[in-house]
Amino acid sequence: MALRSSPQPTAVILLSFVLAAGFLLVILSCALWANWLPLLVALTFVLAPIPNSICSRCARADDISPEYNSAYIDFGRFLTGMLVTTGLSLPLLLTHSKLIQPAACWMSIAGGGLVYGTILVYSGWFGGSSDDEF
Repeated sequence: MALRSSPQPTAVILLSFVLAAGFLLVILSCALWANWLPLLVALTFVLAPIPNSICSRCARADDISPEYNSAYIDFGRFLTGMLVTTGLSLPLLLTHSKLIQPAACWMSIAGGGLVYGTILVYSGWFGGSSDDEF
């Protein structure tokens, strides 16, 4: 088992700046047009990595079964894919039904992508063990 180094301050500062920019885009997409429906996008992108995290912990070999069970990993990937797809398609659906403006749609998609990307990069660089895939 390889030891992970502590997070470098410049990387953490850069990731926090990108995360703040993502949340700023999502909040601005809501506040500029006085419609708070795009805020659901931030919620789905924040919740998206959780199934992978939980299912990767369940898939490890234990005392009873020495083999690795990938069904948990596949289920976690499915749920994460579902949440990411929801985060990308929900603003498009709200724009198509004329509940939000097209500019708010693109701002919320960009902000949600920045939030999800920041979570992925942080968990890939600093979280978990060296044998985790995500």
